[in-house]
Amino acid sequence: MTLFCAFWLLPMVRLVGVGASGPDGAMAYLAVLTNRHYFISLASTLALAAAVTAATLAISVFVGLFLQRNRFPGQAALLAMLTFPLAFPGVVVGFMVIMLAGRQGLVGAFISWLFGESLVFAYSLSGLFLGYLYFSIPRVILTVVAAAEKLDPSLEEAARSLGAKPWQVLLHVVLPALVPALISSGAICFATSVGAFGTAFTLAANIDVLPMTIYNEFTGYANFATAASLSIVLGLITWLVLALARSFTGNGVAAAA
Repeated sequence: MTLFCAFWLLPMVRLVGVGASGPDGAMAYLAVLTNRHYFISLASTLALAAAVTAATLAISVFVGLFLQRNRFPGQAALLAMLTFPLAFPGVVVGFMVIMLAGRQGLVGAFISWLFGESLVFAYSLSGLFLGYLYFSIPRVILTVVAAAEKLDPSLEEAARSLGAKPWQVLLHVVLPALVPALISSGAICFATSVGAFGTAFTLAANIDVLPMTIYNEFTGYANFATAASLSIVLGLITWLVLALARSFTGNGVAAAA
């Protein structure tokens, strides 16, 4: 209880108090809905996180099932390499996106060689999407591989013996069995994408996401009340997503978080 009060309750109470200490009082918590800039920033953050989550789940399901169902030389090394991005902080991931899709990036150089025009998208939501996807996929792949190992192969054999095609087995047998793992890992992916800051900070040129808005309000304008209120709103949204996922999957999300 002492640790809970010292490291969670007191800082949260202080943050809530700071959020309501501005000229607008407690109405500052509604600024994300009444202020157009904050609302667009929140909408962009949620849309980006949802897109990253959907793409991550789609890629990770097929990659994870392939790695779990097939054995080949170098498989362990491949799996280790796929999870290597977990070791990188967000700033390093942002730098890698710049090296790939920045003004001097490989993609731009290749497009320029082909068409004579350079393609630069690192400093936009597209670049941020690529960065978030980079460090989100390893987390979900590990979960899918672990969940796929627990599937009962006799269910798939029964479906095939009844004439089910491979895509029907995947759609009606495998994916339903993976739903709890996909919900829990998807919630973690969404929450991580909503609150990620290091990558957005590295790429911040034409990027308007809520973590960057909070940072600018805090450091650029010394608007502590607004920064605190936006932080609470962002935290509540993330908590709500995790709570909903936990209600569907039990305590798996809490353990993963």
